[in-house]
Amino acid sequence: MHALIVYCHPEPHSFNGALKDIAMETLQRLGYSVEVSDLYAEGFDPVEHPAHFTKRADTESFAPLTEQRYSFREGILPADVQREIARLERADLVVLQFPLWWHAQPAMLKGWFDRIFVYGGIYSGSMRYDRGRFPGKRVICSVTTGAPEPTFSLHGRSGHIVSLMWPIHCSLYYLGMDVIAPQIHYGVQGGGLSYQEEESFRAQLEADKANWARRLESLEEETPIPFTGWDDWDENGVLKPEHPTRWRL
Repeated sequence: MHALIVYCHPEPHSFNGALKDIAMETLQRLGYSVEVSDLYAEGFDPVEHPAHFTKRADTESFAPLTEQRYSFREGILPADVQREIARLERADLVVLQFPLWWHAQPAMLKGWFDRIFVYGGIYSGSMRYDRGRFPGKRVICSVTTGAPEPTFSLHGRSGHIVSLMWPIHCSLYYLGMDVIAPQIHYGVQGGGLSYQEEESFRAQLEADKANWARRLESLEEETPIPFTGWDDWDENGVLKPEHPTRWRL
């Protein structure tokens, strides 16, 4: 089994960095081979723009999806994109390690989605959702937040964590992956600041790291988040009236 950790944090000695290291150590102990995409350290460019495409399908107007599809078919994708796609394809398990910034993933990781999830190669109009390219490939997000857990509840001031994670999970399911419920590490602050006294905060961080290691040990036994698929939708892409979950929305 092979695992890919996509690590997105600018400081290697951050708590995110520690969680990445724990994931590496735990997965290797479980028999995985582990590869890391360290987006900041590797200088990944998250911005999709014309300069990435040396040979263009259309030299007059830049349409990112058109150029992605053309470059994929011609085998001339940018080297960093080819590298990341190869890493993604090799993985049986993908771990995304990142902080929640402004109620979403950092721009660096969003840009990784934008550039690596190549139209015409990684997905297409007919190759997505439960007909996506990566059926059976499991993925989990390990996420740190600044605010404490109660604020991310259904009526909390920080927003419901399920709703905040939905766009990320939906994008991963869009590729056909099996999305595992995320591991959320609440109340993590940088620079020694926290919502707690320093001693209790440090104890919380050590507990979080231990919980993450235990979670990884039992990950293969977990059932993915249930999503609806093509057979569940009508011709407008709306859940069919007879679907058993329709009236629970």
